[in-house]
Amino acid sequence: MSLAVDPNDLRPSWSFACPDWFERLQAGKPPFADLPIDQMKAEQGLRIFEKLRVPDIDDKPTLGEACGPWFKDIVRAIFGSVADDGSRSISEIFALVGKKNSKTTYSGGLILTLLLANKVPRAEILFVGPTQEIADTAFQQVVGMIEEDEEGYLQKRFHVRDHVKIIRDRVTKAFVKIKTFDMKVMTGSKPIIVLLDEMHLMGSISYASRVIRQIRGALVRRRDGLLVMITTQSDEEPAGAFKAELEYARGVRDGKITSHVRTLPILYEFPEEMQIDDKKPWEDPRNWPLVMPNLGRSLHLEMMIADYEAERLKGDEAIQLWASQHLNVQVGLALHGGRWRGADYWPQAADQRITLDYLIEVCDVLVGGVDGGGLDDLLGATVLGRVAETKEWLWWSKAWVQDDVLRLRPQIAERFRDFAKDGDLVICEDPSQDIEELADLFERLWDTGLLPEAGGIGLDPQSVGALVDEITGRGIPTEALVAVSQGYRLSHAIWAAERKLKDGTLKHHNSPMLNWCVGNAKAEQAGNAVIITKKAAGKAKIDPVISGFNAVSIMSRNPVARGADGMDDYFKSLAGAA
Repeated sequence: MSLAVDPNDLRPSWSFACPDWFERLQAGKPPFADLPIDQMKAEQGLRIFEKLRVPDIDDKPTLGEACGPWFKDIVRAIFGSVADDGSRSISEIFALVGKKNSKTTYSGGLILTLLLANKVPRAEILFVGPTQEIADTAFQQVVGMIEEDEEGYLQKRFHVRDHVKIIRDRVTKAFVKIKTFDMKVMTGSKPIIVLLDEMHLMGSISYASRVIRQIRGALVRRRDGLLVMITTQSDEEPAGAFKAELEYARGVRDGKITSHVRTLPILYEFPEEMQIDDKKPWEDPRNWPLVMPNLGRSLHLEMMIADYEAERLKGDEAIQLWASQHLNVQVGLALHGGRWRGADYWPQAADQRITLDYLIEVCDVLVGGVDGGGLDDLLGATVLGRVAETKEWLWWSKAWVQDDVLRLRPQIAERFRDFAKDGDLVICEDPSQDIEELADLFERLWDTGLLPEAGGIGLDPQSVGALVDEITGRGIPTEALVAVSQGYRLSHAIWAAERKLKDGTLKHHNSPMLNWCVGNAKAEQAGNAVIITKKAAGKAKIDPVISGFNAVSIMSRNPVARGADGMDDYFKSLAGAA
């Protein structure tokens, strides 16, 4: 039977929007809408799944006894969405579930169930783990389920090849192959079903998006193709392929993405407002059952509370990591030990209105700060504005990076590509592109008349000479540039930024790139002073933050804009351009 995709297929797609998903969690229901599944097929698939035994628990319970309702909902949705011709109304599932909810064990049971129910001769099913260890664990779970069949039926039906991680069905010749995620995962494979385990660990892999496209390319040719992604939240701010998949799933769930959707999102997480609330309602154990669907089975509330209390004594970074892994609380700022104190007040200082145009519109003076520019660094630039009416300070940053850094630092390459898509980072294709575009930025500000005549742009004294030449070559006088002492001499600016963040008089534009850099900043005491350094060499960049401190240093001198004449010239130039 051929199941190739028909280009004229106009089957009505199901709606997976579920705007009341959190209310459903509070009511003890799964966080996705009721679907028009075929109940008979759903129960048939579930019966197979529930007969399998969990091999690594003393009394070897069946999955029917041990498995939480949350995963049974996934099994029912998969089998109940198959039409009589084998086509699927759900061709993808993205599930976000915390650690200790038996994801890998249940996923192994699902894979074996799909193999047992499969009727396609010589079909290939892939289970892909992010690491060799996770892939091996999954394989051993599936093999254990086969060996624990008391009637011996599964041992007779399946041929297990340990050395190549393949389990073959002797009846249909179909097989499950367990693989580790890499560039060659699709080499020689033509699967009809793929399960990706712990997708979050693939987020920083530079080729992850390409491999996932290959997987989708193989599956989209078949109407019976199925891709299942089951993962925990990342212990770092989401990036790369994981970030893209997570944001797409949320968009479908929230009803923002509705066209040609065949992905069912199943996300056990708190609403964003609970995650960013200063009162941290997610820390209340009474809320944990909402996002721990296997509670009472593979994990227990009293043990989780004890585990959390142990991590809490280690500080904010340990709490953040624990919450990301067990409660799916998304990491924003990396609240590591020794962090810059301003990071504690950074999230509530976000103001989405802030853009460069907004600064020009509402501020009576603008100053600039620059830092970095080495071939292995970001070139960071900050424009700091003082609001005419309220005297608040508004922080806007941008950065540039040479394209070869993406090859030198593959662990952060995907994150940089995300920042480039946001518009906060420019990946330079030409060696001089960063310096030229930075000079363009300050030339624009100079033309507004809002930059001070003298001492309006703060630079690291070690700044590249070509940068100074490029800026002054745009008609900006040398007097407008001033060296800002670094190291412990920058303490006054660091403390000023901390205080103004705390009292609410310093706002920033909530750039993901800048937020990441703030999270990378490590404070070190130097006598009575403080020095900001990176928390990790190489992969942790802080240049845009330092450029902000340079700008704060300039703004702390209470500068005055060079005058209305410059502003008049600026608006005349805009009128002429129009």
